[in-house]
Amino acid sequence: MSTRTVGPVDAIWLHMDRPDNLMVIEGLMTVDRPVDWDRYLQTLRRRVVDRYPVMRQRPLPARGPLLPPRWTDDTDFDLERHIRRAVLPAPGGDAELQAYVSQFLDQPLPRSRPLWETHLIDGYQGGSVVYSRLHHAMADGIALMRVLLSMTDATPDADLHEATEQLTTEDSWGWDHRDQDRSPVPVAGVLDASAQVAVALGRTLLAGPRTLVPRLFAPARTAREAAHAAKVALDTVVVSEQLLFARNPASPLAGHPGPRKQAVWGRPVPLEDVLETAHRTGTTLNDVVVAALSGAMRSYQDSRGAEPHDVPTMVPVNVRPLDEPLPPELGNRFALVLLSLPAGLATPFARLAETHRRMEEIKHSPEAVLTFGLIRAIGVTGPHLERLLVDFFANKATGVTTNVPGPRGTRYLAGGRVTGLLGWAPGSGEQTVNTCICSYDGQLSVGFKVDTEIVPDPDRLVAAFEAELAQLCALAPVSAPVSAPVSATEPAAEPLPDGARP
Repeated sequence: MSTRTVGPVDAIWLHMDRPDNLMVIEGLMTVDRPVDWDRYLQTLRRRVVDRYPVMRQRPLPARGPLLPPRWTDDTDFDLERHIRRAVLPAPGGDAELQAYVSQFLDQPLPRSRPLWETHLIDGYQGGSVVYSRLHHAMADGIALMRVLLSMTDATPDADLHEATEQLTTEDSWGWDHRDQDRSPVPVAGVLDASAQVAVALGRTLLAGPRTLVPRLFAPARTAREAAHAAKVALDTVVVSEQLLFARNPASPLAGHPGPRKQAVWGRPVPLEDVLETAHRTGTTLNDVVVAALSGAMRSYQDSRGAEPHDVPTMVPVNVRPLDEPLPPELGNRFALVLLSLPAGLATPFARLAETHRRMEEIKHSPEAVLTFGLIRAIGVTGPHLERLLVDFFANKATGVTTNVPGPRGTRYLAGGRVTGLLGWAPGSGEQTVNTCICSYDGQLSVGFKVDTEIVPDPDRLVAAFEAELAQLCALAPVSAPVSAPVSATEPAAEPLPDGARP
């Protein structure tokens, strides 16, 4: 029986489970026909369980207060213990699937066995659904989505021929090296090369941002080094002070969560429509979707009789190269940025312009590097301090917004065509609204996972998002490109540089 240490970052999420916010990543994959479940289980075992040891390992608590927890082989591992089978009641639509998924969102994964389970669901729109629940301690959401997609193929019968295709940058993730808008911050290579510096910056943030200045200037030997150190110090002080003093304003979307959660989503929209809107407004695909999300947050606050405020959300940033194979041990490699959704602005194009400005500002700031180091630094503080620190930063946001670029082309699961993908990151602290944005096979899907005590009517969010996106797409062809900053009541007037950055 083999045992290995849980990494410091993975240990954070292992320790962070609590009744009102579980550290479980939820994923949905819908298929157009009834799935041959025996065929699927063979693929699951071959491509996932046998490939990644953590799928067969359970967590052991630390042996002492200063020691890390461990992963150990589950000597009684049985794949069937991780499988649930279900049939949706008629008529087997989105409402029935949402009700099924929502009843499990407050159920912890047993620590006595590996921290995952898969639900094999029949009766959904004439086809099937794979609903997966995986603990955040195993890996980050992007890595786990890659694991789940590794069971799919580009042709219907590839799995029958023991295909060994690897998911690549182009055919699986829709990511092009020229297409940096798929991640809010294109920082993978920078973070990978700067891990030790990032950890130092994170520890500095814990100690107080102004202590960074003398630390950076001390080793500088040349004028160029000193100038670079000064810029890094200034940028980092500004960002770290923003992180330290940011707050989540009171609103109908904020509050102390309870255990009950609900998952909802709307109809997929053609990705091309959103790309065309981005092109015509001189913005990006991300800008348009996030602006529509901001409008939904404004509409929801207004429907509850509240004065609309900006809504802060955490956005995970992948730092693992998508064109490299996942390591067998998986693990977490991501940063976070704090994005304030401009829900306080009154018009759709004002929100789009301000979204574009804020997204560009984040892309050119050291925030992702700083939070990458901060997460790694928190991971060595011990479970009690970890909880305090994670709560301190998590409570600055209403929730987590994930942007998952799925496969550009059609994928097949055990012979059936995959028709849709969704997945939610867990919330922590007092976070109450998590949003999933997922593109796949020419479609864009958006879903919400909410705390039902704070947001008892999440269908309003779905309807408001759809209405806002439709309005942006309808108005874009007759509108000039937007610019920022703008006032709270007037749309932008000055054009941005030509050309979309989808």
